[in-house]
Amino acid sequence: MSQAYLSIQGVDKSFGSFNALKEINIDIQKNEFICLLGPSGCGKTTLLRIIAGLEKPSHGRIIVGGKDITSLPPAKRNFGMVFQSYALFPNLTAYQNVAYGLQGKKFSRKEIDEKVKEVLSLVDLMHLHDRYPAQLSGGQQQRIALARAIVLSPDFLLLDEPLSALDAKVRVKLREQICELQEKLGITTVMVTHDQEEALTMADRIVVMKNAEVVQIGTPEQVYDEPNSPFVADFIGSINFLEDEEYGGSIIQRNMAVRPEHIRISGPGSATGISAIVKHVEFRGAFYRLLLQTVLTGQHLTVDVSSQITHHLKLTKYAEVSVEFPQDKMINFPSETMVVGA
Repeated sequence: MSQAYLSIQGVDKSFGSFNALKEINIDIQKNEFICLLGPSGCGKTTLLRIIAGLEKPSHGRIIVGGKDITSLPPAKRNFGMVFQSYALFPNLTAYQNVAYGLQGKKFSRKEIDEKVKEVLSLVDLMHLHDRYPAQLSGGQQQRIALARAIVLSPDFLLLDEPLSALDAKVRVKLREQICELQEKLGITTVMVTHDQEEALTMADRIVVMKNAEVVQIGTPEQVYDEPNSPFVADFIGSINFLEDEEYGGSIIQRNMAVRPEHIRISGPGSATGISAIVKHVEFRGAFYRLLLQTVLTGQHLTVDVSSQITHHLKLTKYAEVSVEFPQDKMINFPSETMVVGA
C-alpha cells in the first residue's frame, strides 16, 4: 500500500484521569472513505475532533499529505466538516449558507457565484437555492451542509454522524448520494457512526473502536466475515455464539460462531444435522428470522431463512427442523479450539 495521505500516529487523549483515546494508529489513503464505528463513548467523536483540530491530543501526531498538522488551528487545516445537527444559519438562504465560507477570501463575486451553483448542482438542490433552512426537509438541509463543506475544495472531509437525525428512508437515499459525491470528487473522507449498516454500505474500510481503542480495521467484508473478536462479531451484524454441541461426529465448542444467514435448515430427521424446535417466527420482508432451540442441549439459535424455504418447509412455531453448520462459514476466534473429535 502507498504512503498514507492522512496518518494518525500514536494518538492518546486524556481528560484528567479519564482516557478518551489510547494509542490510536490509523493510515488512510488519498480518496479513501473511512468509517469510525463503535458504541457511544468509545472515543470516535473525540478522534474526529482531534483530526479537525478542535481538540489537542495528549500525545501523538496527525499527518496530512506528509505535513504534520498536529499544532495547526482548525482554520489552517483545510477540511470540510458536516455535523449531525446541520448547523445552518436560519436567516440565510441555501445559496447564502453555501456562499458564506467563500466570503472574505480571494474570490470575485462571479467566482463565488460559479462555485456555489456548481456544488448546489452536485447535491441536486440548485432549484431550491432561495429557500431558507426552515423551508427545507431534514435531508435537504443536510445536503446544503454537505455543499457548504465541499465548496472550498477541502483536502479532506469529516462527517460526524451526519445521517442519525434523519428518518430511515431519507437516511438510505442520502448515504447513496454522499458515496456518489465522495467518489466523484475523490475526497478523502472520515465519517463517525454507531450505525453498522451505514458503515457496511458506505465505507472502503471500517475502523472498529471499543473503550478508547481500535480493535479491528478492515474492509466491510473483512470485519463482517472475519471478525477478530466476539465484540466485533456481535457489534456488526447478528451472530450466534455456539455452545458445546455434538454435530456430525465432532463437538462444536464454545467461542465458535456463525451468522444467521449461514445456518442451513431442512426438515426433521436429517442424519447429519442437529434437531431443533422453532420457538418464534419473525417476518422481515425478504426473509424470515427464526428463533430455534436445539433438542439436545437447549441452546438458542437465530436463523435467517428465505420466504420461499420458510413456506416450503412450513416453518411455523413448534415445527421440528434440522440445522447444519457449513464449516467454511464458521467463525473461530484465535484463542479458542475450533473443533475436536467426538
